[in-house]
Amino acid sequence: MPPITITQAVDGISGNGLKRDYVSWENISRNIKLAALASEDQRFAEHNGFDWKSIDKSVNGPKRKKKIRGGGASTISQQTAKNVFLWQGTGYGRYIRKVPEFYYTQMIEWTWGKKRILEVYLNVIEMGPGIYGVEAASQAYFHKSAKNLSRAEAAMIIACLPNPKKFTVKPMSHRVQWRYPQIMAQMNNLEGDEDIEEVLK
Repeated sequence: MPPITITQAVDGISGNGLKRDYVSWENISRNIKLAALASEDQRFAEHNGFDWKSIDKSVNGPKRKKKIRGGGASTISQQTAKNVFLWQGTGYGRYIRKVPEFYYTQMIEWTWGKKRILEVYLNVIEMGPGIYGVEAASQAYFHKSAKNLSRAEAAMIIACLPNPKKFTVKPMSHRVQWRYPQIMAQMNNLEGDEDIEEVLK
């Protein structure tokens, strides 16, 4: 795991503090692994880092409904590359970041593999003001280890994405309250899929 990311450093300096505690794959609940895939990247097991179907949908609109959906155009692999190696930002900075983001996404897909990407993602992603990673979020919100998160708790944490400073878990924002039951339903749809189960085992 990176000792500190650019995003974490900026957040710490800005006054939000920095809560994080990296944990291994075995110490992360299956529930939150599944919740992340269900909410953020349902084609994670299939794509090579870029979900071209979701990118096309975000540009041209949906063509038909499917059981497996991609979520946003940015995959978990892309989000991991951005969070570990690059910076956040909007406007011109976002476009400048796209070329190195493409490079780092390909590198981690080729060298890390899916399980490692998901493990790193769940350890570095922001899950609340100054709260980074599933262990820090689990302790902050539910006073338990990440390996013991229930399905509902896992869905609540993931429901704060992509804006955990605004979409708070505690106190529970309207957005999280609305979103987390949807994530649980999507988790039920994904469970049993052979490709997904291969990543989660």
